[in-house]
Amino acid sequence: MLDVLGLEPDDERVYRALLGRPNSTANLLADPSVLPQAHVDNALSRLVEWGLATRSADQRFTAAPPAMALGALISQRRDGLRMAEHALVTFAEEHRAAMTGSSISDLIEVVTGVDAIRHRFLQVQQAARTEVRSFITAPFVALPPDENTAEPVAIGRGVHFRAVLDRAVLAEPGIVDDAIESLGKGVHLRVADELPMKLVLADADLGLVPLAVTAAGEPGAVLLHRSGLLDALDALFETVWRTARPLELSGTGGETHTTVEVGTEGPTDLDRRILALLLAGLTDLTAATQLGLSPRTLHRRLRHLMDLAGVRTRMQLGAHAVRNGWAEVP
Repeated sequence: MLDVLGLEPDDERVYRALLGRPNSTANLLADPSVLPQAHVDNALSRLVEWGLATRSADQRFTAAPPAMALGALISQRRDGLRMAEHALVTFAEEHRAAMTGSSISDLIEVVTGVDAIRHRFLQVQQAARTEVRSFITAPFVALPPDENTAEPVAIGRGVHFRAVLDRAVLAEPGIVDDAIESLGKGVHLRVADELPMKLVLADADLGLVPLAVTAAGEPGAVLLHRSGLLDALDALFETVWRTARPLELSGTGGETHTTVEVGTEGPTDLDRRILALLLAGLTDLTAATQLGLSPRTLHRRLRHLMDLAGVRTRMQLGAHAVRNGWAEVP
């Protein structure tokens, strides 16, 4: 647990033992079945050096209060990270200056193989300081959305995520649940009729574009550094984002339903999810499958919504839903 502060496992183990046994000797803390004497001696020396323990003249050790000792280490590490962030900005500017006039090979890196693409995909997100933008299309060659471990970590440090989904992606198994989870974390999702490519952008500095499978049968991709080509992809994303439809889904009502609530005064959460998927362009069958409903139940919900809206056609229902916010999650 304390390895993030630079402590080794033995250090943490001995420090915890000291917390419950103040004024102990090294011999009292050693347990051959758990930690040999030599390991305890080395750990105690490091704890004293780090200020996490004190040593008396008769070689007895006492743990320093955690709030004081560990608090100081955390503050030092936090200060160090701030200095590293400042250094990162400086290094990035130096890198951009050095890249000016560089050859094409310096601006474009070819990545081959599933593992290499997955590694670069995660790295691009880890490098982002403010925003990650992406085009998501099927099939998922390197990394399915539910295995994107870099996304929650980046969100945790304040990075914003915007993604445009190809409409066909919404028919992939489990994708609606993944979208609901991402929306709950603050990710902004939109849907486009068709996307020209897969794409991941980190700020305005890095871009990863997966390519077709190579002649050897392996998938390939290119990693782009700041350049005119990357600027063009930046502009492409923003253009598609402006014309794509926002995806709004609720986490309620996603289980398989044997009976369905019928709202008399307005749409239920399930109704809102149905409308959101249909407005995003899914077929009735695909929407029903994603929501765990039978097509008959979905059609019954739609007829009920048309009665509530006082309309006679699906098109009129869609217009009414958009005007009155029926497809939006409260």
